[in-house]
Formats: sequence, C-alpha cells, structure tokens
Amino acid sequence: MLKNKSYIGISLVILIFGIYAVPKIIERVKGNDIVKGDRLDNISNNGKSDAKLLTIKPAPKFQLTDQNNKTITNADYAGKVYVLEFFFTTCPSICPKMNMNMIDIQNKFFGNPNFGQVSITINPENDTPAVLKSHADLLGVKSSNWHFLTGDKAYIYDIANKGFNQYAGENAKVNGGFEHSGLFALVDKKGNIRCRRDTSGNPILYYDGIEKEGVKAIQQDIAILLEE
Repeated sequence: MLKNKSYIGISLVILIFGIYAVPKIIERVKGNDIVKGDRLDNISNNGKSDAKLLTIKPAPKFQLTDQNNKTITNADYAGKVYVLEFFFTTCPSICPKMNMNMIDIQNKFFGNPNFGQVSITINPENDTPAVLKSHADLLGVKSSNWHFLTGDKAYIYDIANKGFNQYAGENAKVNGGFEHSGLFALVDKKGNIRCRRDTSGNPILYYDGIEKEGVKAIQQDIAILLEE
C-alpha cells in the first residue's frame, strides 16, 4: 500500500512538472534557444560585442608632400578607409616587410575608390619625393590612393609620436639610424582610428605590420569598415 502511494506521489510530481515546464520548453525550441543556458547566452553576447570594431580617437591632421610632388592632407582621405604606416626607404630591417604587406593590402582592395594607403617617411632628409617615387615604382605600387609622404622631420615626428602615439625617432646605435614601431594604423571614413580587441578583450590599438596574422586581421577589418 505504501509503495502504491509512493508511485502515485511521484506520478503527480511528474505531471505537475510537465504542465509547468513543457510549454516553456516548446517556446524555447521555437525561439531556437533550447541549447542556450544563461552562461552560453552571455558568451554569445560578448562575442558579438567583441567583434565590433572600437573607435579609439580621431586620427591627427597632416599636410605633407607625396612622391609626385603633390601636397596631400588628411582631407584627401575624407570618406575613405585607409591604412597608415611610418617607414624609411633605407631601412635594413622591418620596413621591407611592412612595405610588402602593404602591397598585399593594396592588391586585396585594388580598384575600390573608398580605400587608400599612406606611407610616411621618418627620414625625410634622404627620402625626397623623387626617392619616394623610385621606391614606390620598385615596390610595384599601382594604386592612385597610395601616397608616400615626406616633409619637415619635426612635424612628421609629432604626427607619429603625439598624433598616433607610435614611436619614431633617430638612434645612431641601431642599424639604419632610425627606430619606429612597425605597426599599421587603421582609419575609418570619418577620420577615426579604429581597432579590434585581442583574445583577452583588450583593444589592440594598432595592427602588426610585420607578421601575416596582423595583415590578415587588418584586411578583415578594412572590409568591415568599407561596409559602414
């Protein structure tokens, strides 16, 4: 008799649970939420948030001379997404890698009128417009929206160190006589510096201009900004 009562009690519990829970389960199936607990929902939401590019600050204004002896300013890039690097033509170390990675970026987006590139020399005393023109031709530059810029050295160093917060300077003790960060800056159509987060959720600020992983990341984010 007691055993029968236990079975009846268990049956009532199951019945009550079914009446309460089954409609909710059906509703979650309809909403495609059946596999999502609170923890998974949070991860999913964080993933979407992390995937959105961050706005760091407005890119600094500049006015310099390009490889064709033409004055180029940041206004020439208004409405364009662009990548910017600091380099010098006689660099014996990282600059050739950066330049070739910029070529890869050029080829990826070649023909898109809303995309541009900027290469600013940190050795303007050597890198005249004529030198920059030869360098661009040697690299295989074909985009009309890629300008190699030169000008007053102190002015350029202010753009690098204060404007973009990317180190650039002279150092007689290092091979080549100059030091710089080896990073690419990504600027959106409104003139703002943009970036993604790293795997720990921190802003990367700038993209690795030397390793292929950095090039792949910036190409992905260029495509995102071109759609904005």
